[in-house]
Amino acid sequence: MNDEYSGPLTGLRVVDSTTSYAGPTATMYLADLGATVIKVERPGYGDDARSWGPPFVDGASAWFASANRNKKSIVVDLRSEAGREVLLRLLDTADVFLQNMNPAKLVGMGIDGESLRSRNPRLVYCAMSGFGLDGPDSGRPGYDLVAQARSGLMSVTGEAGRSPQRVSTALSDVVTGMCAAVAINAALVRQARTGEGELIDVSLLDTDLALMAPRIAAYHAGEPEPAPSGGTDSVLAVYQPFAASDRSLVVAIGNDAMWQRFCSAVDLPDLAADPDLADNAGRRAHRPRITRAVAERIATRTAAQWLRIFAEIDVPAAPVQSLSEVVRDPQVRARGALMPVPGSGGELVSVHSPFRLASVAPRNERFPDLGEHTREILLDVGYARDDVEVLLETGAVGAARAERAEAVS
Repeated sequence: MNDEYSGPLTGLRVVDSTTSYAGPTATMYLADLGATVIKVERPGYGDDARSWGPPFVDGASAWFASANRNKKSIVVDLRSEAGREVLLRLLDTADVFLQNMNPAKLVGMGIDGESLRSRNPRLVYCAMSGFGLDGPDSGRPGYDLVAQARSGLMSVTGEAGRSPQRVSTALSDVVTGMCAAVAINAALVRQARTGEGELIDVSLLDTDLALMAPRIAAYHAGEPEPAPSGGTDSVLAVYQPFAASDRSLVVAIGNDAMWQRFCSAVDLPDLAADPDLADNAGRRAHRPRITRAVAERIATRTAAQWLRIFAEIDVPAAPVQSLSEVVRDPQVRARGALMPVPGSGGELVSVHSPFRLASVAPRNERFPDLGEHTREILLDVGYARDDVEVLLETGAVGAARAERAEAVS
């Protein structure tokens, strides 16, 4: 790790025993802000996401690499008493702990929130789960797909008349990680002020319900129950994709003045002059008529031609880009959004955190090998060198091959 890096969370220690994607995303953002993040991983396998692939580059999962920059890794066997003691000693020195284990297992191992905060009252304890810490399904496992289905998110996603679709990225995981990072940072503000810790409850289902908030609010207010529509049923009109002569683009009309400018640009003066379409409520009521007319006009030119026209009149629009285009997008490149993983020859990348602080340069250190920092971490929390060797020999902890070879030499 670069000890000279300085971000707003520099000096804080985060212990992360989560696996998969939501928890690692949260702690990656904390690491980006300067926190020292220690991944506590299982012997032999580590984080589940280490095996997610293909693609793999030199044995490393692209998925894992995308959520684990700027971290350290220690392998601990929590099934052993000595391994649990290692974790407890780590947590005695920690500011934050994240876990996504089954609640019953936590109590049995003495690492539930109540037990840990009795040892370390200033600890910010973040429990990440599929469905939350209470309720009839609190003990059930949850994944992104399950949360998208149960929250109603899938019920409104997909083409009209077709079956519901999952949003084709780890949406629930990434946004749950963001939510956890927000809550943790808020708790750290109070911790710094009062020395008091916190118990944070974050779940995939709650995240996806939050993503569905406008849909749920509209339904409760009397809107018909929505169904997949191919992105044509927004509260706004026009706000959807259209097919230009060569490819698809999207147009987002956000207010009445924009509507007038748009109609002029696409040469539809009759629509602009129609009093029934003067406001968004009217345009929604007549959406099929509008979209037919607009679709006919958009089809007469290329997407690039329309995008130039819309840019000149400040109408939000964009091509529907493939990932091969996204990674070459001039705005994406100018923002430094794609961060090559050091040592991967450019074959692995992670994506810049969705925030930028003027005082903080981007931090981009390679994801850790499994157990890469075991010895360093144990020495840091007060274990003697001989004790570290005993822990390694008994399997209570594990180290990366390179670290073991260094110790032997």
